[in-house]
Amino acid sequence: MTSKNMQDIFDIGLVPLISLDDANDAVPLAQALVKGGIPVAEVTFRTAAGLDSIREMAAKVPDIIVGAGTVHDIAHAEQAIDAGAKFIVTPGFNPSVVKWCLDNNIDVVPGTASPADIEAAMAMGLNTCKFFPAEAYGGTKTLKALSGPFSGISFMPTGGVNEENMLDYLSLPNVVAVGGSFMTPSSAIKAKNWDNIVETCQQILSRLLGFSLAHVGINCENAKQADSVTSRLAELFLQEKIEHDGAYFAGSMAEVIKSPFLGKNGHLCIDTNDMIRAVAYFRRKGIKFNDDTWINDEKGNPKVVYLAEEVGGFCIHLRQKAK
Repeated sequence: MTSKNMQDIFDIGLVPLISLDDANDAVPLAQALVKGGIPVAEVTFRTAAGLDSIREMAAKVPDIIVGAGTVHDIAHAEQAIDAGAKFIVTPGFNPSVVKWCLDNNIDVVPGTASPADIEAAMAMGLNTCKFFPAEAYGGTKTLKALSGPFSGISFMPTGGVNEENMLDYLSLPNVVAVGGSFMTPSSAIKAKNWDNIVETCQQILSRLLGFSLAHVGINCENAKQADSVTSRLAELFLQEKIEHDGAYFAGSMAEVIKSPFLGKNGHLCIDTNDMIRAVAYFRRKGIKFNDDTWINDEKGNPKVVYLAEEVGGFCIHLRQKAK
C-alpha cells in the first residue's frame, strides 16, 4: 500500500536532489521549493551538511516532504529518520537498509539498475524502485523493456534526467516521478539566489503540466442564438461549423452553448499534459473543484472537470490533452 507521503510525491512527479555544503542554506532552499510548487527534497548524504540540512528542513519548513538520499547503511538511515526524514533512497539495492526500513514502516526507494536488482526488490515486497543511473542504463528504452516482465513495478529514474527529457520519462506508465538536480541549479544555491530556484521550479512545473487554451465556451440564451454566433465565428475565421446535442463548435476555437450554462459569460477550456498531476497541483494551492462536473476515462482517471471559481465571468474547464 502506498503511503500518503509517497502518493503526494507521485502526484507532484518531481523529486529535487539536494546536495548542500552549508546547512544554513537548507531552510531558504526548502522554502523556495515550496514557493516554486515542488515541495519535495531528497537531501543526499554526499556532504557533511546532509544530516543537519534534513533536520533544518523537517523542523522549520513543514510544507516540504524531505527525504534522505545516497543512504548506504542502516546507521545513516536511522540518523536521517531521527532528523525528520520521511523517506529513504539508496543508490543501489542494499538488502540490509531495505529490511530495516520495512521493519520500521519507513518508505524506502532502493536503487536498481538490472533485472536482478528488481527481482530482489520484488522479493522483499516492494513495488517502487529508483532506476539509476537512468540515462547510462538505456533511459526510456530500458524502462519500456522492463515494463513487460516487471509490470507491477514503478520507477523513479534519476541520473541524466533533465528538463528536456523529463516528459519522455513521465509519459511512461511505469514511471511515477523523476529525480534530478536540474530543479535546484548549484550556481543558484552557491549564490543564495533563492528567487532563481523559485523561478526554475515554476518553469519546470509549467512544462510538466503544459497548460494551454483549447477553446472558449460562449453561453447563449437559446439554440437559435448559438447557431447565429457559431455561423459568424466560422465565417470570420474559416472554421468548420459542427453541431452537437447541447452546443455548436466553430472548429476547435469556440464552443457555443445552446442554453445558459456554467459561468456568467461562458468557460475557458484549458488542456493539460497530465490531468492527475494538474488536479493535485490545484489541490495543493487550495483550489476547489465543481464536484458535479467530473468525467473519468475508461480507467477511472479524470479527464474533465470544472474549477469551482469563476475568473472574469468565465468558469475554467480543465481537460486531459489528447496523447
